[in-house]
Amino acid sequence: MKDHALRHILHNEVHARPPEPVTGPMAISHLVQLYGNSSKQASRAHLQKLLVSHQLPMPAGDTNHMSINIGLFRLRWELHTEFASWTFMRSCNEKMLEPNARPQTAIEVVGQDWLEDLPGESLSKIHLWLLPTKGFVHNNLVEDVLHEDSLVASTLADGHGEVYTDFQIHSDGFSRMMLLAGSITARRQGRLVQQLLEIETYRMAALLGLPAAQSAGSVLLDAEKELAELAHAIQTASAQDEASLLDRLTRLAGVVEGQYASTHSRFSASKAYFELVDRRIADIAESRIQGLQTIADFMDRRLTPARSTCEWASRRQTALSERVSRMSNLLRTRVTFEQQQNSQQFLSTMNKRQGLQLQLQATVEGLSVAAITYYIMGLIEPLTNAAEKLGWIKSPDIASAISLPFVVALVWWAIHRIHKRVFKD
Repeated sequence: MKDHALRHILHNEVHARPPEPVTGPMAISHLVQLYGNSSKQASRAHLQKLLVSHQLPMPAGDTNHMSINIGLFRLRWELHTEFASWTFMRSCNEKMLEPNARPQTAIEVVGQDWLEDLPGESLSKIHLWLLPTKGFVHNNLVEDVLHEDSLVASTLADGHGEVYTDFQIHSDGFSRMMLLAGSITARRQGRLVQQLLEIETYRMAALLGLPAAQSAGSVLLDAEKELAELAHAIQTASAQDEASLLDRLTRLAGVVEGQYASTHSRFSASKAYFELVDRRIADIAESRIQGLQTIADFMDRRLTPARSTCEWASRRQTALSERVSRMSNLLRTRVTFEQQQNSQQFLSTMNKRQGLQLQLQATVEGLSVAAITYYIMGLIEPLTNAAEKLGWIKSPDIASAISLPFVVALVWWAIHRIHKRVFKD
């Protein structure tokens, strides 16, 4: 049996980027780099540079994700459609659990020169600490690491773990999150870590559509005003104004379609990212901690306005494009109908002129008979002269005079018959 060329690629897709079993205490630093002016190849080349410096094997040229131990830390690298994610993990010692202890980070053991040259632009940077304990909220470390006034927390995995964050960017440029694993298994911990990091990643990626929606609002407002003015002008326009109105409407359609083309892909991507955020929040199976808002509550309160703005801008663009298209069709139909009427009038005038020409030709029918008779009689004269010499007739003039009435009658009958047939058609 012959396998399809893509069978193994498609089969392995469901196993791509699997979560890795992890146990705490562990420090994790997660960076999301938008490609910007760089490319996937630049990110792949930067990964190869790190592997070469540690004498590690190179990935395949088409590799999109990789997980590997590199000295003091473990690296998980993934390429996505718009960004590359770099996740650094390192085990921490028990001193981190002590009061007033400085939280260790994974990124501090990574070469800083190499980090500074990461291709792309940072969209999200977050430190996550995985700790094998519960009830950590009572430890002073929470107050040292997170802003207590904006604290967001919940229990996870049916109450077996807890997560704490404040969704703030701290002085080091990173957001912070704490996951208290409790009795959660290592594989489940790995899934929770991945889901929490993806919530932050997809939240930021989804919000990329918000500036586009806000900038599109002013363009759409001007376009709607112009369309309203055109609609009013079309109602009272004369036939002479229709060409200029159609030109204005065509230009407006170009503006609207240009705006739609430049933002549609961004809005579609944001919609997909928002759905991924919802799905990841549902996957972590949150429960409320008394007195604190959950991640789902925070996202619903803070993310819903941005989502609504993006969806509203997308619907508004689509509706405006359809309205411009309908009005363009109406105006073109009106112009086409008037052109057809003008064409009918022109053809009717041409028919009248042709009829007058035929009638004029009929009025000069007598002159035509005389002219044709004159030419025919000129042809008969040599025949009568020849007949005289042969002795068939005595006088050519008398023969011509006798034939003249018959020639006139025949010519008149022929011309009359032709004219009658033409007028009949």
